[in-house]
Amino acid sequence: MSSSRPYMVRAIYEWVVDNDCTPYILVDAEYPGVLVPQQYVKDGQIVLNISPSAIVGLDVGNDEMGFRGRFGGVAQDVRVPIGAVLGIYARENGQGMLFDPNDDVPPPPASGPNKSTSSKSSGAKPTKPSLKVVK
Repeated sequence: MSSSRPYMVRAIYEWVVDNDCTPYILVDAEYPGVLVPQQYVKDGQIVLNISPSAIVGLDVGNDEMGFRGRFGGVAQDVRVPIGAVLGIYARENGQGMLFDPNDDVPPPPASGPNKSTSSKSSGAKPTKPSLKVVK
């Protein structure tokens, strides 16, 4: 099955916006493929305001999310692989969801796509499904 993370990001984003709150995402800025303004990264992470009034062109795909935002008055493109999204929450009350950085979203391949390998052919053990309590 595909990762549930992009679906959860889209759902919580919509829920936060529908409740007139400000959606923020917590991003692992050291994850391969992340394009964020590095001067705002602290301890390898960055928090981004993704409210409709703060950004333009939000696109949350199954592999990556992207938008155009302003940082220090300068418009910049932002690209975040879904695996780099560590959480999405409302600024006003902190409600939302944090994700396990190691769960079900593999990093993008280092070189061109190669879909010929699979867990069955590599002999890797399939992982068990798990549920987490989110408060």
